Amino acid sequence: MALKIRLTRQGAKKRPFYRVVVAEASSPRDGRYIERLGTYNPMLPKDSEDRVSLNAERIQYWIGNGAKATDRVASLMASAGLGEKPVRNNPEKAKPKAKAQERLREQAEAKQAAEEAAAEAAAAPEEEAPAEEAVAEEAPAEEVAAEEDEQKAEA
Repeated sequence: MALKIRLTRQGAKKRPFYRVVVAEASSPRDGRYIERLGTYNPMLPKDSEDRVSLNAERIQYWIGNGAKATDRVASLMASAGLGEKPVRNNPEKAKPKAKAQERLREQAEAKQAAEEAAAEAAAAPEEEAPAEEAVAEEAPAEEVAAEEDEQKAEA
């Protein structure tokens, strides 16, 4: 018989109130429980003393008898000083999904292609620079000749 220390919901619609209970793991959330160990009222401010009330002596008894606290109850117990908050880490949840991974892969390929093109462009102008200078030198000579022709035609 596996025991859980968990929350069972009470209260009205949109006004939740929870009881901290010890129950069999297979019983429904709001079903039969063995013992009530405290209360949790999320509607009260976080600094209120009445927000969480726990019977520490009975909780220690049930933990000693093999009851496991759910994540939420464990964090409530930690805030009341009855234990340590469980450290949870799910690296699979933090991974991007398939479409996002494909987008990242495409961006990486595009970035790599751009870097290769920049590297080729950086290497190529050093060889082509004298040819560009020659073209630049010829262009002003043609312009000067064209201007001279225009002046002769006007005269």
